[in-house]
Amino acid sequence: MSDVRERTLYGRRRGKKLRDGQQSLLATLLPRLTVVVPPEPEKIDLPGLFGGALPADGVWLEVGFGAGEHLVWQAKEHPKVGLIGCEPYINGVAKCLAHVVREGVENVRLFTDDAMLVMKALPDASLSRAFVLFPDPWPKTRHHKRRFVQRANLDVLARLMIPGAELRLATDDPSYLPWMVEQACTHPAFEWLAERPADWRFRPADSRPADWPSTRYEQKMLAGHKPVFLRFRRR
Repeated sequence: MSDVRERTLYGRRRGKKLRDGQQSLLATLLPRLTVVVPPEPEKIDLPGLFGGALPADGVWLEVGFGAGEHLVWQAKEHPKVGLIGCEPYINGVAKCLAHVVREGVENVRLFTDDAMLVMKALPDASLSRAFVLFPDPWPKTRHHKRRFVQRANLDVLARLMIPGAELRLATDDPSYLPWMVEQACTHPAFEWLAERPADWRFRPADSRPADWPSTRYEQKMLAGHKPVFLRFRRR
């Protein structure tokens, strides 16, 4: 636990002052959706988390859901999937809660701290898909140890994902891309699904997976860099 705290993988926790409506959602809705991490060595009771029964189409995890646009879209499009989203930035959590209410989804659960705390508490082979989309690139060399996509975290994901489960990664940072590719491609548990450069250098609307929507973050294309999308399969 102490090692996780020493190597914080996320940046700031709060941004500008929240509006009254956002504060209300944090006070009333968030407690009903919050994932509670049990003390070690107990594991999260996934059937209990999702109302007493394991979701028919499995459980998906999104690490760093930002404002929750992608997370809630997936929940709406896949109502038989249980989605766990992790995001420490409380302003993003408030926006996600607003999306949950707007779309009327009931299959989303949220954790507002380091995703590794949830990952350590999930049962083995419990995930059928995982997303790490536009994580903090931590561009300075001395901060590279804080990058989420690294061998130790991929080891944990490999333990959590069932055979054939899909891992989706995305970044718009040119320094993070080669790191991300190297870390994931050299991991023995994951197989890169790209068959040609166009499968990852571009994401035209007619070739990307139908269930991989663009988000406001992607559309902004921060710093003028084109986003890159990577898909891997758990061997």
